[in-house]
Amino acid sequence: MIFAIIDLGTNTFNLLIAERQQNATFRKVYNTRIAVKLGEGTINQGFIAPAPFQRGIDALKQFQVYLKEFNVEETFAFATSAIRSASNGPEFVKQAKKEAGISVITIDGNEEADLIYHGNRMAVKMNDDVSLIMDIGGGSTEFILANQSTVFWKQSFLLGAARLLDKFKLSDPLTPEEASRFNQYLREELAPLFEAVKSYKSVELIGSSGAFDSVIDVIAGEFQTAELNEHQTEYSVNLEHYFYISDKIKRTTLKDRYYIKGLIDMRVDMIVISVLLIDFILIELGLNKMRVSTFSLKEGVISQRLGLALS
Repeated sequence: MIFAIIDLGTNTFNLLIAERQQNATFRKVYNTRIAVKLGEGTINQGFIAPAPFQRGIDALKQFQVYLKEFNVEETFAFATSAIRSASNGPEFVKQAKKEAGISVITIDGNEEADLIYHGNRMAVKMNDDVSLIMDIGGGSTEFILANQSTVFWKQSFLLGAARLLDKFKLSDPLTPEEASRFNQYLREELAPLFEAVKSYKSVELIGSSGAFDSVIDVIAGEFQTAELNEHQTEYSVNLEHYFYISDKIKRTTLKDRYYIKGLIDMRVDMIVISVLLIDFILIELGLNKMRVSTFSLKEGVISQRLGLALS
């Protein structure tokens, strides 16, 4: 059976088409994404503006073309932070069905974090030690403290890159004063995380896809290390390399970032926020190990909703 998973993220709509195998595994057939930036201009006002609303519907119409091209038999589409927190989110879901023929389920932050955990567990080798999984979205960022068998704590925070970029309106390039103010805001907002790590001390950070994929590719461009490839789902990050490219990114202007090798265009505006978030977590929690998982919510849906493992 050919099936599809659609992740309607705040910045990007992601489509994964896969084939169910006979031995309860799946094989990826096609993977693509479209930048929609649903939160553009109004994410902190609680609604989706007309232009990004239409971009989102148009993206789903394009996905429908792929669904027909690959003879997809069943589609699972999930909406996350931007749609669930928007006053016109239900209208978007209605129009997705009417105009694109795609039924969308809006999930809450708790379920999103759970699916992210299961997607990451499929991609990276975990053990009995507690890892901190971090997924930076456009509207929210999810944190999960877990090991290979148990989720000890999880929470979704309204700290997505698009939401924070809109709130802070950082200079180009970022100033030290802005970075300091940003970190103080995170200290206040992430108090529940700091409380949780007192009980469940994590040994590493596992970055979940998205901006973390760009971290791998930018490090590869700078240091000639391995870049992302479709056959590898887990990457270890040299933290000296990471902090080097983080500092470089924070010193650049928006125009400069278009020329950073490995950084795709759709991430040039929000990558500064993303590395600020990653820096903060690594430094504040004293973590000296980081891995990146190329799997996230989509693969978590396959694991939890369909009960399949990667072939």
